Order: sequence, then structure tokens, then C-alpha cells
Amino acid sequence: MSQKVEKPSLSGHRLKTRKRDEKEKYDPSSFRDAIIQGLTETGNDLDQVAKFLDLQGGKLDFRRYADVLFDILFAGGQLAPGGSIVEDPTDTEKLYRTEVCVFKTDDSKLKDFYEVFNKLLRRYKYLERSFEDALKKILYFMKGFNDDEKRKLAIITGIFLANSFCSAKVLSSLFEEHLVKDGISLDFAVMMFKTWLAEKDINSITTAFKKAQLENKLLELFPTNKRDQDTFVAHFKKVGLAPIADFQEAQRNFQDKVELKKHLSEMIKDDEPPKEMVTFVTEHMQKHNLKEQEVTILVWSTIMASVEWNKKDELVAEQAIKHLKTYCPLLAAVAKSGKAELSLLVKIQEYCYDNMNFMKSFQKIVFMLYKTEVLREEVILKWYKDGHSAKGKSVFLEQMKKFVEWLENASEESEEDED
Repeated sequence: MSQKVEKPSLSGHRLKTRKRDEKEKYDPSSFRDAIIQGLTETGNDLDQVAKFLDLQGGKLDFRRYADVLFDILFAGGQLAPGGSIVEDPTDTEKLYRTEVCVFKTDDSKLKDFYEVFNKLLRRYKYLERSFEDALKKILYFMKGFNDDEKRKLAIITGIFLANSFCSAKVLSSLFEEHLVKDGISLDFAVMMFKTWLAEKDINSITTAFKKAQLENKLLELFPTNKRDQDTFVAHFKKVGLAPIADFQEAQRNFQDKVELKKHLSEMIKDDEPPKEMVTFVTEHMQKHNLKEQEVTILVWSTIMASVEWNKKDELVAEQAIKHLKTYCPLLAAVAKSGKAELSLLVKIQEYCYDNMNFMKSFQKIVFMLYKTEVLREEVILKWYKDGHSAKGKSVFLEQMKKFVEWLENASEESEEDED
């Protein structure tokens, strides 16, 4: 009879270790304790911190307790709502905090701490979404942090964003009223932008903000009683962040033009008198300090976009002349300088080139605008000589040749009459 072979039993130590590991995997308190203990034992050696986290990712449930993990890495302990560390004052033996965290790291070493996060998320990619959620939450809790902690958080956030480590959407928390009204959001943004610009140029910021659809929210960093363009620009220039001020001005300028185009389109659609359009456009230009050349191009584009054009070359010219004649007073009112007129003429050239059924209509449109005193003789001659675009150059110069010769002869005859 064969003898039954018994499996060797686990030693007491191994059994305890196994039970402890299983508990850590599914119990947030044990998970927290294991992470805090392990980080503390690294002695603030960030290389050792990275290795510890890399190793523990295979033992502990990072996916389930990612929020606890990132609380500890940022603040040194598990955060309660409001930003305080979760602690049991009756248990004096347990370690609830670690000094190995962003808030306790010297400013000069925060770039090194960024590498801890970088290595962690490269190793465990599933943590990327959890990281952004955690950072957004931590920013929301900023009112519970001291000034030094808020500054360090702003610096490392600037490093994160400069290195495209996460989306700028994490900054949505900055626009919460409880952070804005006390100036917390503004102070944070100033330090973050300074850090970001120390690493990358303004294009990095504009790209990230547009991608996160935050480019029009910067003004909301200011409390409502200080939320205006002049205050924003003055403040950011004063703190040495002129590129941010310029970006805001560009964004505001863009929004002002969007509003102008939208309202003008509605006026055209409703067949309102051109005289009222002139009043609206000129007042909007003055109020928002819009450039004459930009508004001239915008008005032209809006006028031309308001019609469904005939596809036949021989018919579209007549349609265009009839349509544009209605709005000549508006074009004349916005294109007052030679530069604005030349910009308009170049725009018409490029429009006719880009819309092939208008190719044969260019000279007729220009002649009509000359007769209605939108375009002056000297501007047309300047365009013909060296002010034109490369688009369709040979075609349009040939179209304009006889008209230009007529203008030059008329100019010479006028000079002779004066003599």
C-alpha cells in the first residue's frame, strides 16, 4: 500500500506575511500604513523611493487605492475632505505621516520628485487617469494647506504641465469659488506659470490650455470684484509674467472678434440697414480697441459668408456686385487707412483664388469698390506694383492691367490740368 505524501506546511512567519499581504491588498488602512512605512524607510532617497514603489506595485493594489497612494506622495498621508491628514489621536504608536512627500521636499528637489511620479506612471500606466483625478482633488483641497505646501504644489504642477505629464484639465479646480475669492487660485497660478515658463515657452502653455478648453477662463482666477481685463494684464505684468498677460489679451481680442462676427451675421440675416451696421461695428471697434485691418477682413468675410453663391462663373460676378454694393458703406467705414484698404484688396484677391468660380470676377469687384470709394486709386496702384499676394498673381495682374493703365493715365491728366 502506497504511503500518502503530505504537503509541507507554511512556516508561521510565511503564513503571517501572506495574510498581511492579502490584508494590505484589500484594506485601505493597511495599504496606507505599508506605503507610509516603506517611504519613511527610504530615508528620503528618491531613487530608493522609486524602487520601493516599483516593487510594491506588484504586491499592493495600486489600482484600487490609487487615491490613497497619491495623497501620501503629495501630502505625506491620507487626506480627509478639506485637506487634513487622517489620523487617530488615540493611537500614538502608528505612523500616519511620512516626510517623504512633495510637501516636505525642498523646492530645489521637486524636479527630482517629479521623476518619482514619472517612473511610477511609466511602470503602471493604468494609474494615469487616477493621477489626474487625485491632483484635481488635491488642488480642490488647497484651502486646507499652509502657504509653503501650496507653493510646492504649484511648482510641481508647473513641472508636470511643462513636461506634458498630464492634461491641463486638472486645473479646473482653480476656478472654484472658495479658492478664487481668497486669492488662493491666483497665487497658485502665478507660481505655476513661472515654473512652467522656466522650462518651456508660452506656446507650451497656450497649446495645453486650448487643448483643455481653458483658454477663455483665465480671467476667472480673479474674484468677481476684480475680474476685468485691465486688472488681469496689470497684475501679471507686475509679477513678471508678461507672456501670460499677452496671451490673455490675444484671447480677449479673439473673443471680441467672435462676438462682432456673430452679431454682424445676425444683422445681415435680418436685413438691418447698413447704417445701423456701421454704428454697431465702429462702436465695437472703439470699445474693444480692435485693429482696423483685422476688422476690415472680418467684415469682408462675414459679408461674403452670408450668401449661397452661384456655381457658374458668368453669373456669380453679377450676384457678387449686387450683394457687395449694399454693404459698401460698411466697408468704407471700417477701411479708412491705406493699410486697411490694401489688406482688403489682398483678401479679395485670395478669396477669388480660393473660390475658383470667382476667378474672373476679381477685376469687376475691385472696379465697383473703386467707384463706390471703398478703395482709393493709390492703394490699387500699390497693390498692382508690389502689394499683391502670390495667390493667382499672374491671372489677377493680367485682369487688372487695363484698369491700372487707365488709372495711371487719369492720374497724369489730372496732374497736367493742375499745372
